[in-house]
Parts: sequence; structure tokens; C-alpha cells
Amino acid sequence: MHNLIRHLSLHLITCLFAIGVVSQALAAPDVVKVGPDHYQGTWLEIGRTPMFLTDGCVAGYSTYRKGKTPDTVMVEDGCRVDTPNGRLKTINGTGKIQDYGTTNATMRVRYPLLITFTYRVLYKSPDKSWFISANPSMSDLWIYSRTVPSKSKLNRMVRKASELGYDVKKLEFPPAR
Repeated sequence: MHNLIRHLSLHLITCLFAIGVVSQALAAPDVVKVGPDHYQGTWLEIGRTPMFLTDGCVAGYSTYRKGKTPDTVMVEDGCRVDTPNGRLKTINGTGKIQDYGTTNATMRVRYPLLITFTYRVLYKSPDKSWFISANPSMSDLWIYSRTVPSKSKLNRMVRKASELGYDVKKLEFPPAR
């Protein structure tokens, strides 16, 4: 009986260890620290996970402005309908930086009609010209840049998203400005 209990205990410990390793492997990557300048100006949407809200959207962008308090950001998300010269479509929201003063990398944005998204900055290029963000579950991912990237830079962006654990085959790359 003692050997059976010992065997089951070792088996249980092995299973718990395996579960821990698997859950760590499946966990979303850590956020990166961003400075206050990250939430200023316009970022061009280079790549994204397709979703109903962005059907027909091309030349997407997000423009950030300072909010009423240091931890709030006024957000304008926009795109053109069907072509880069199509009708402009915008939505405004108010973002609250959830980890203000530490990494500043997690922002929850409330849009009209009670639509809310949480964005986490997972990577920011060393020159701060582009970044990758995702929702906490990594089911939605976005690649943003200050300018339209060259083909080689776009390849680096996609490779980085893959290194972060995202299935880049899910991404779409609508025409930019």
C-alpha cells in the first residue's frame, strides 16, 4: 500500500509539473514598457486579425491624444471603406492605461455602444517606429507603424509576431495609405 501511495504521489507531482509547463507555454507573452510618447500621434494599422468590425476597412489608423488625466488617452480609430481613397469611417473611444506608472503597456478602451477592448503592447521596435499589440488572450493581434513599412521591414514585423506565439497565417494586411 505504501508503494502504491508513493507511486500515485510521484505520478500526481509529474502531472502537476507538466500542467504548469504547458500553461506557461500557452500564456500570453509579457508586455513591454512604453513611454508616454507611445500614446501620442497617429499609428498606421499594418496587419491585424480579421474581425467583423474591420470588414471592408483599409488604410486603418489609430490616433492618440492626451486625456483629462495622465492615465487616460483619447483614441480615434479610423479607416477608409474598400480603397485607400474610400469614405472615411471613424470611431472614438476613451482609453485608460491599466498599468500606468509601471509599464504603461495595457490600455482598456471604451467605445460607444459599450464596446470595450483591452490592448497589450507586446513588442516595440528599438527605434520606436512600430509595435505589436494583442488582446490578453492573443486571439486578436495588431501591427502598427508610424509609416508604411518596406517589404523587408514588414517581414521582420510578421516574424516578430510569430516569435511572440501568434499564428501569423491568421493576419490580414489591408492596403495602407
